[in-house]
Amino acid sequence: MDSTTTEKLQLIKRDFRSLMNGTAAASLREKGLHYRLIFGVEWPQLMRLSAEIGKDHDLAQALWKEDIRECRLLAGLIQPVETFSLELADVWIETMHYPEEAQYTVLSLFRHLPHVSEAAFQWIARSEEMYRLCGWLVLARLFMKGLPLNTRSEDEFIDQAETSLQDPSLAVRVAARNAVLKYSLIGEREEHRVGKIIGLCNF
Repeated sequence: MDSTTTEKLQLIKRDFRSLMNGTAAASLREKGLHYRLIFGVEWPQLMRLSAEIGKDHDLAQALWKEDIRECRLLAGLIQPVETFSLELADVWIETMHYPEEAQYTVLSLFRHLPHVSEAAFQWIARSEEMYRLCGWLVLARLFMKGLPLNTRSEDEFIDQAETSLQDPSLAVRVAARNAVLKYSLIGEREEHRVGKIIGLCNF
């Protein structure tokens, strides 16, 4: 890490301390988050901070390596899409600790990546929980844009959804359910295609 990135990182940590919410931090720890540090900074505050910082690849990579909740959530917000590959996405997913990281990183970064729909189908078929979770979160976001699937992809989507709606992980089950429901809203044809598994979404 160069000196400029190190300096920026220290300034960000100082900003986190000024925004610290002890009550929120304690609540997050009670919910099972065990980072080295949790400042309890909320998402809207992180978004405002990211707008001030701007896009910065080196800084985003440095933030992701920190065992600090807010650093990892901020990383996705300032990471430029242009310098972030699907291979690098694999590295991030492999080091994700909690569903919250997956949810916000998909929201801020993954859903904007080129060819991410193809990657999402690969992810939902993986054995690792975080891959499955990120895959379903990405698909739900894409379906919200009204993105339809071709017949082959649709068949695979339905097969994987039937499995994931009974996944041992609650986070994966919820993400799969949301993806199915978002797909059903695209049109009558899509609603009909997923009709047989809508009943599995009631849990």
